[in-house]
Amino acid sequence: MRAMLQPVAAEAIGTALLLAAVVGSGIMAERLSGGNAGLALLANAIATGGALFALIVMFGPISGAHFNPVVTLALAVRGECARGRVLPFLAAQVAAAVLGVWLAHLMFDLPILQISTKVRSGIGQWSAEATATFGLVLLILLGARRQSPSLPAAVAVYIVGAYWFTASTSFANPAVTIARALSDTFAGIAPADVLGFIAAQFVGGTLALAADRAFVVR
Repeated sequence: MRAMLQPVAAEAIGTALLLAAVVGSGIMAERLSGGNAGLALLANAIATGGALFALIVMFGPISGAHFNPVVTLALAVRGECARGRVLPFLAAQVAAAVLGVWLAHLMFDLPILQISTKVRSGIGQWSAEATATFGLVLLILLGARRQSPSLPAAVAVYIVGAYWFTASTSFANPAVTIARALSDTFAGIAPADVLGFIAAQFVGGTLALAADRAFVVR
């Protein structure tokens, strides 16, 4: 039982702190940027990348530091995540992501329960999410295969970059997408747009799995 509880707890705590970082830094950035959206996005990206690096280093040895249903499923397909962990990990990631958003609201004295009104829809947004997720999952799959010691830093830096080179600012994570629909702040997404983002993320993850197989030396 303990062998299961520790990884699930690591996924839950890590995902909650990641969402607190994403949403909290977005709130802080918007408050301090004086209306400069570019400056706010830069601050949000750097804070997210820094927190993500720390969380991967912290929880990687315990759970693998997935914090992302697409990553968990991709690793399970490749046989690097035990099938018995998949559903507990997915449940922990989604539930903890919501708790992380609520924690961010609490820290900034905002109403805990919110629904986002920020529209993020259209082919540009969906193709951006597929692209961001493809790159992230492929990076993780190839890095894990080679047991790269720089993988935590590479993932963090990739996310910082993807905030800027994708039109969607790179959610690249279904749990993150669901949770951010519950925050009417800088990082939010309207609930009506969530399914489109998640579908695009799974398309990106599936393409990453195919690309990973193509790089295997037979």
